Amino acid sequence: MKRTAIFLAVSGFTLCPTLFANADEATLQELRAQVAALTERLNEMEAKTKVMEEKTNQVVATAKPATSWADRIQWHGDVRYRIEQTDKDSAYDDINRNRIRARIGLTAQVSDDFKAGVALASGSESPTSANQTLGGGGSSKQINLDMAWIDWNFAENLNLVAGKTKNPFYTPGGSGLVWDSDYRPEGGHLSYDNGSVWAIAAYHFLNSYDGSKGTDDIEEMFGAQLGYNATFSEKTSLKVGTSYLYIPVAGSAAFFEDSDDNAEFFGNTGIGGTHALDYEVAEVFAELNTKLAGISTMLFADYVKNTDSDADEDMGYSAGFKLGKIKGRGDFAFSYLYQDLEADAVFAAFSDSNFAGGGTDVKGHKYGAYLGLSKNTTASLSYYDTEIGKVRGEGKKSDYDAIKLNVETKF
Repeated sequence: MKRTAIFLAVSGFTLCPTLFANADEATLQELRAQVAALTERLNEMEAKTKVMEEKTNQVVATAKPATSWADRIQWHGDVRYRIEQTDKDSAYDDINRNRIRARIGLTAQVSDDFKAGVALASGSESPTSANQTLGGGGSSKQINLDMAWIDWNFAENLNLVAGKTKNPFYTPGGSGLVWDSDYRPEGGHLSYDNGSVWAIAAYHFLNSYDGSKGTDDIEEMFGAQLGYNATFSEKTSLKVGTSYLYIPVAGSAAFFEDSDDNAEFFGNTGIGGTHALDYEVAEVFAELNTKLAGISTMLFADYVKNTDSDADEDMGYSAGFKLGKIKGRGDFAFSYLYQDLEADAVFAAFSDSNFAGGGTDVKGHKYGAYLGLSKNTTASLSYYDTEIGKVRGEGKKSDYDAIKLNVETKF
């Protein structure tokens, strides 16, 4: 605008015969040259201004808004109410009870490459259950440290995690052959995941304290897992993997006691209150997710074997499926599982605590039905038709049937 005004003014003066009647040609040429120089300078300034505006717009578009600590923290939790009925062969073992599980935690994005988390849960000191039986005249219930961890993302797709963490090992179809879903290992693990291939190397403790005099044993376990996630289409994907676990506990005292304060091995072989065997477990698994007749369908198989066992009972497997997916109110799903887990196939204390009361030397069926009550809230009914073997049954097999009605909400 300024350039145009100057140009018009000077041009007007130049062309006006009254003002410039006595001006010589040299003066007019000098004035025209000055106008041209001024116009060129204005053009350069406009070009530079345009470039600066473009750069400013780019910075504004890519700039991250300032965040507070509140923006860096995410809360999560769930509450489950359970009505449970258990029917064993021995009449005095029949159980009817109401139980509750409550968990709450937070995850903080400390910096671009560090995260940390803390979580609390109801229940007892059991490593595989956060359930709390209601009763005691309405007494207050116990709350425990469920998780506490630090996660360092030190390279692309690589994380180093230490503390009491969510179990890093993938379990196909939620299989509880090796791990109960509530188990929280303690120690550290290194993980790699690029969306197609994942790998885990873990070092965890059963006991990390060697006593005040350094004479007690530090109990450790080591694990590794390698898996591949193949996506064939939007509807179909396949996960396959293999795991190796080494838990050298032969000669170690039992880590848990039963209600009578006796050593509890949960089905594993024990001698004089100590573990008789090490557990060097090899696992292979597969999980297929697809749609059949428009219905979300998951099928899986899981196989384990204790390769360091001299016992005859050293193998286990499970297989099953789930039809349907719960996303909201009125959604329905159904599942089925068959499992056969021999006495020394895995370290029994960490396997599914719901199947036949937990532990090894168990086999049977699990049927499940699920109904969406609302977004993030589900009702489910599970029926366990299982059998406890002779090792846990002290030379006698026994039936173990259970019904569990759950209402669970997540937030």
